[in-house]
Amino acid sequence: MTGNDLLLEVCVESLGDAVRAIEAGADRIEYCSALALGGLTPTPGALAHISGLDAPCMVMIRPRPGDFCYDASECTLMKHEIALARDHGAAGVVFGACDKDGNLDVAVLRDLIAECDGLQTTLHRAFDVVVDQSRALEQAVVLGFDRILTSGGASDALSGRDQIAKLQKQANGRIMILPGAGVSAANADEILLITGAIELHASCKADGGEDGRICVDPARVTALKEAMRQ
Repeated sequence: MTGNDLLLEVCVESLGDAVRAIEAGADRIEYCSALALGGLTPTPGALAHISGLDAPCMVMIRPRPGDFCYDASECTLMKHEIALARDHGAAGVVFGACDKDGNLDVAVLRDLIAECDGLQTTLHRAFDVVVDQSRALEQAVVLGFDRILTSGGASDALSGRDQIAKLQKQANGRIMILPGAGVSAANADEILLITGAIELHASCKADGGEDGRICVDPARVTALKEAMRQ
């Protein structure tokens, strides 16, 4: 696979940032609100505009900040948010759920996956807080997820590169492993080389966002995409 075949997903929290990221070279968008809180479900008003983007858009489904343990009412809300994302033209959705013992909540995830017909599905970094990533990977495969977004359980993807490489080997093409957290033009080549990944996830955020927002820096998107091509 050549560098031109590698895919860059950029996470954003506004329509304007999505447009700027795509113009700068992003191949896919992860659309959230409140990135400072780890990313929450975008508002219905924001979702109404994603069909006009010139790249596939994955929509975060996370109803609140905090842990990833969800009760029945929250699961009902997440199902509604998945339906809204589909209705507004999302390519897919991004979600995760854990139980209080630090394992994936398979029952909740199975229930949510059942609502995702026609959508790509990414298991988000709830995966990075489970006690056994190897077991969680096998569960994600059985559940039918398309990819896992992970830093290998580390604070960033570069630090977790060896664990990500192990996950990639275990996945063996059954599920996509998407390294994310702290990915930049400065470390992309090492992450790609060590992990064998063919997609990367990054925020490419500007220094000091306006009013506390996390804003995309188009120059960093372009630089990262160029680094992936080398």
